Amino acid sequence: MNMKKIIRNTGAVISVGGVGVYTAYKMVFGKTKKNDGLETEMLQGKQYEPYEPVIKSGMEKAGKLPFQRIFIESRDGITLAGKYYHVKDGAPLILFFHGYRGSALRDGNGILLYAKEAGYNALLVDQRCHGKSGGKAITFGIKERYDCMDWIRYVNRRFGDTTPIVLAGISMGASTVLMAADLGLPVNVKGIMADCPYSAPKEILREVMKQMKFPVNVTYTAVRLGAKIFGGFDIEEHSAIESMKNCYLPVLFIHGDEDYFVPCKMSEDCFDACISEDKKRVVVPGAAHGMSYCVDGELYKKEMNEFLQRILL
Repeated sequence: MNMKKIIRNTGAVISVGGVGVYTAYKMVFGKTKKNDGLETEMLQGKQYEPYEPVIKSGMEKAGKLPFQRIFIESRDGITLAGKYYHVKDGAPLILFFHGYRGSALRDGNGILLYAKEAGYNALLVDQRCHGKSGGKAITFGIKERYDCMDWIRYVNRRFGDTTPIVLAGISMGASTVLMAADLGLPVNVKGIMADCPYSAPKEILREVMKQMKFPVNVTYTAVRLGAKIFGGFDIEEHSAIESMKNCYLPVLFIHGDEDYFVPCKMSEDCFDACISEDKKRVVVPGAAHGMSYCVDGELYKKEMNEFLQRILL
């Protein structure tokens, strides 16, 4: 969620040719010490300061809950880490994915506490190149969507393929679960909850570059080239929009109308592209990026409750 700072630094190095392309790649996609298990780091920026006490309180409560550390191997050989929170045998499971350079504890404490209260089991994962998971590059959902499928397979092996699963995510995590929607998910995946997703990796990168007043075409070309050469992936390979064109699952979209990082229009575009007959978009007044739960927790829980009770019947 601190991508503006990353992009700002990236713009300063574009002009130095090949070295600049590699540096740009590392800044935007690479793993840093800040991602390595620092679960309690707060969001930076004045727009988040009013909600710091709420976030800290949520992290403190969630941090006291017992969990089991889980490790699995992704289809491309990366170790993926997660925390499983058990409430009761046979209960539905919420599988949660955090945001860009975020953590499951910080980004997912609200959903975790809700799950415990509502009687759902929860699995909060460290996305690749974050926390205790391995990987050399954050790929903005391009490879993470397959990680989502690997986690679903783990759940089905452990708990059985009749266990109802709901995918959930925030920011990049929301786009990750949306981008997984057209991978032929098992029938026990009952729905998706997506909080402030971007419509495509390309679009969010270009949007932030524009916000930072960089020459968008030049900067984006360098960043995309770096991803191809050093990361082995194409940032334009897939998008949430494309997945929504083939998504029949129920989807709940949530977005704050004062999100100036991932514009609210991006979730609207995803909503419009989604072909599911069961879809809803909730716009939270006054909420900045990822702050919908903090701004109006009652509305957020009400919408989740109605959605989950409907799709899990």
